[in-house]
Amino acid sequence: MSITPQSPRPASQNLLGSDLPTTSRFLFELDGAEIGVFSSVSGLEMTVQTYEIAEGGQNGFSHKLPGRVTWPNLVFRRGITDSDALFAWLQKSSGEGYAAAGNKLTKSSGAVTAIGLDGSRLRSWNLIDVWPVRWKGPDFDISRNDPLQEELEIAHHGFVSAKPARA
Repeated sequence: MSITPQSPRPASQNLLGSDLPTTSRFLFELDGAEIGVFSSVSGLEMTVQTYEIAEGGQNGFSHKLPGRVTWPNLVFRRGITDSDALFAWLQKSSGEGYAAAGNKLTKSSGAVTAIGLDGSRLRSWNLIDVWPVRWKGPDFDISRNDPLQEELEIAHHGFVSAKPARA
């Protein structure tokens, strides 16, 4: 059997696409409204648990089957901003705001969007059933010259990745 060499692929058919995109910030939206722009987001992942079944008489391997999918919480970090959208959502989802709603949590749809250096939307991850679970304010220390930062941690029930439409 002979193998015929293939001609090199044109750049437009590069298997990995073009150059890897670079982002400068991440936009977090809830029910279509902007909550804030963040400098980092961690926890955007999913894990499928697997179950192994050993087949009788087959000692060379075990069958692996998919199980439950888990989605860790997302943690957003950014510098302090003057927007109150984040705190309005936090107050609605906890404390007196939660009690005023009859101790019923209203889950939102959310989205994390990577913003390119030129301001374009590179890719979005649409989040299902989002609610806040932790907020941490800046550490104050006059002996350090670090920028003030806040963190937001949210829980969710999964996401779907989508390439934003070009305008």
